[in-house]
Amino acid sequence: MRVPISWLAEYVDLPAGTTPEALHAALVRVGFEEETVHGGELSGPVVVGEVLEFTPEPQRNGKTIRWCSVRVAPDGERAADGGDAVRGVVCGAGNFLVGDKVVVTLPGSVLPGPFPIAARKTYGHVSDGMIASARELGLSDEHEGILRLTELGLDPEVGTDAIALLGLDDAAVEINVTPDRGYALSIRGIAREYGASTGAAFRDPALAVTPPDTTEGAVPVTVDDAAPIRGRSGCSVFVTRVVRGIDPAAPTPRWMASRLRLAGVRSISLPVDVTNYVMLELGQPLHGYDLATLHGPLGVRRAKQGEPLTTLDGAHRVLDAEDLVITDGARAIGLAGVMGGAETEISGTTTDVVIEAANFDPVSIGRTARRHKLPSEASRRFERGVDPAVARAAAQRAVDLLVEHAGGVADPGQTWFDVAEPPSAVLLPDGAVLRRTGAAISEPETIAALEALGCAVERGEEGLLVQPPTWRRDLLEPVDLVEEVVRVVGYDRIPSALPVAPAGRGLTRAQRARRSIGIVLAATGGFEVQSYPLVAVEQQQRYAPGPSMRVANPLDASAPLLRRSLLPGLLDAVRRNRARGRTDLALYELGLVFLPAPHASYGTAELPPIGARPAPELLERLATDLPPQPAHVAVVLSGGRIPKGPAQAAEPVDWRDAVDVAVRIGAAVGARVRLRQEAGPAGFHPTRTAAVLVGAVVVGIAGELLPGSVEDVPGRIAAVEIDVDALLAAAPAGTGFVPVSTMPAATQDVSLVVGAAVPAGDVADAFVAGAGALLEAIDLVDDYRGAGLPDGAKSLTFALRFRAPDRTLTAAEATAAKEAGVAVAAERLGAHLRE
Repeated sequence: MRVPISWLAEYVDLPAGTTPEALHAALVRVGFEEETVHGGELSGPVVVGEVLEFTPEPQRNGKTIRWCSVRVAPDGERAADGGDAVRGVVCGAGNFLVGDKVVVTLPGSVLPGPFPIAARKTYGHVSDGMIASARELGLSDEHEGILRLTELGLDPEVGTDAIALLGLDDAAVEINVTPDRGYALSIRGIAREYGASTGAAFRDPALAVTPPDTTEGAVPVTVDDAAPIRGRSGCSVFVTRVVRGIDPAAPTPRWMASRLRLAGVRSISLPVDVTNYVMLELGQPLHGYDLATLHGPLGVRRAKQGEPLTTLDGAHRVLDAEDLVITDGARAIGLAGVMGGAETEISGTTTDVVIEAANFDPVSIGRTARRHKLPSEASRRFERGVDPAVARAAAQRAVDLLVEHAGGVADPGQTWFDVAEPPSAVLLPDGAVLRRTGAAISEPETIAALEALGCAVERGEEGLLVQPPTWRRDLLEPVDLVEEVVRVVGYDRIPSALPVAPAGRGLTRAQRARRSIGIVLAATGGFEVQSYPLVAVEQQQRYAPGPSMRVANPLDASAPLLRRSLLPGLLDAVRRNRARGRTDLALYELGLVFLPAPHASYGTAELPPIGARPAPELLERLATDLPPQPAHVAVVLSGGRIPKGPAQAAEPVDWRDAVDVAVRIGAAVGARVRLRQEAGPAGFHPTRTAAVLVGAVVVGIAGELLPGSVEDVPGRIAAVEIDVDALLAAAPAGTGFVPVSTMPAATQDVSLVVGAAVPAGDVADAFVAGAGALLEAIDLVDDYRGAGLPDGAKSLTFALRFRAPDRTLTAAEATAAKEAGVAVAAERLGAHLRE
């Protein structure tokens, strides 16, 4: 929302010399976000000049310039910069005539940019200033020629200050208005908030006009919403006024066009500018119709399915039965609260105007605007909620402006349909502010803060009975009032002492585990990312095939499935980073996946109520209608494990890095993981992939991805994904500590010959089962396949470490344990010692 300072000053007392920075600071104190400042960049001397004569001078580059003589001060007086009254100026435009009044920027002035003006030699002359265009002055984007003041209906005296004449001495502050504060999308709303912030006197512009009480001669209106959304009528207020005999060629007043420009609205024509001006001033969207184009009484209804409508932007639209439309009999002439229709548009020949001021249901307008991809300033306000009580005042304000500036005559009566319900009163219990915030705010301060926002406050037996104003329908419960009181009084009143956490309410085991995993991955060089939970069908099938949940209306039609794996999102992040020059990557994500059971049906047609907490039974039913959503952790490694350096060749990542990450994740939660080689999903390499197990439970997968499976990412990619919930379920509940033994270890090696298809992990498991408690560690150190072995066989060499807790092992004891392990491996897998 852009707020011109001069406009704001009409309705709230601003201190003399208020700067945009001071205004921003005051609004930030009551919860708005500062954006930027518009205008105020132009400084003088900038004056009105008169072209006395000019000489066209063709140039070698094909351009023709004009060497102009321009009077910039009355005869016999000095110019605003102290120089001569007549100046020589070089101008490249050709759209002006001798005698035209123009805007001259004299040396020492600064145009927006900033662009300082000085006397300088150009095209063989010394140009003592510049004749400015509308764009150079910041008035518009027009830059086809210089600005001729006659085109604006102005004939000022030579030497007049052009900055004040054109309203260029004003500035606008821009603030961000959150969706729950639609009332602040108006000068009226911002003025009230500034008054609440600073204590300045506020004058409500809606009270400055007097709407008529009669309906004599008013346009008939029928409101018939036969299919309200969620039981809420699409239209609660509808007001019309008629102004006849306006001058269609009447120009928009300079002050109005200037304020609209600062507010970010382009001036179009006087009737349209008036409706936009009133919308910005009071927050009530208006629409104007050419009375001569109406075929009958106005009406409000739901559209017929497939009904056609051409909107003001020239688009031919096919309407939905849920759209709310304005009619003039049988035909639709506008999308209510969004955009009017082209057939009843105010044109350059319009003399009789119908002004509409209505209040429409936010949900209905929001759905229509999104359905037709047609956001507008009107829909933006209706979606956030418009004050239903301001419609009559807004219509009267528009009528007054048209009568004053377009020479029209207003019909005496108005249409006034009004079924809007006032907000319900809210009880603010005694001590509620202190209990909720810890801030010691007195009752008089509380009452003053609420009254500054427009609330009516009475003292009740149990607290303050607060009647919210019609523009604050978000004030529903005591906590809403507490928030408003603290916002106005000041957040600095809330004490900074931290509350003492209740005993026995620390992190759960699952929370501690997820935090530990994140710490380990970040400490070992990983970067955490948060990826989009919706994926494409082919991504799902490549990395986590199985039943999937499809979103009915996804933001991206190419990604309609809720993810079964975190890997697609991580790989998209790798691709984006690679495209931006980051080649060595270690990205990880902790998040939920969605794993529906085969042939299961999820979802419900029962929608929870709006504005109230659903009952526990409904929440439980909704929870049972959701698929399982376990927590997963996934890691993707790309590029080099070790970068290239002096005497050091680069080492790319491979499956070993994925295995190492899986072991670290298990260790973070106190679990000892093991791996079993097996083929994974289609996106993984068929022979460089392993299942990650804790005991006999498969908790994840680790390995390399299939070469070329990720577009635009060359080289090897290592990936790990582990089900954190399954990992915790299989891991020991408590952390175990093994005492450091003081007894010496006995080390030996064993080489076992097995079939080439037998996983090394199975051989190690069998050996451990046979060797017993004396075997402390077993590590695979060699995998040999070649001469000296039968076809289809391999030799696996393991390094063994034996230790007894209470004595020094003899060589015979260690050998006996080794032989026992070999025996079990032979029994289970047909292994034998390599000769």
